[in-house]
Amino acid sequence: MVEMVETANILKNATNRSLIVMDEIGRGTSTIDGLAIARAVMEYLYEKIRCRVLFATHFHELAQLREQLENMHCATMDVVEAVCHYE
Repeated sequence: MVEMVETANILKNATNRSLIVMDEIGRGTSTIDGLAIARAVMEYLYEKIRCRVLFATHFHELAQLREQLENMHCATMDVVEAVCHYE
């Protein structure tokens, strides 16, 4: 619930000059509901607010939106575990 209140606050107060960092919107709900929430937030920020957004998500399906949203760019990150030995 706290996440949704924070998301609503961001959406209410954002302007086209904002830089927004969203992390794992929709997590903690069912997959379908979480995906729907994340997509709705992403599309609202793109279409209505028109600001810059870093949108971190585990919903790989959202990457398909880059075909519909002209200025959307996707990036992925792999994490590699490294063991360092110090003497």
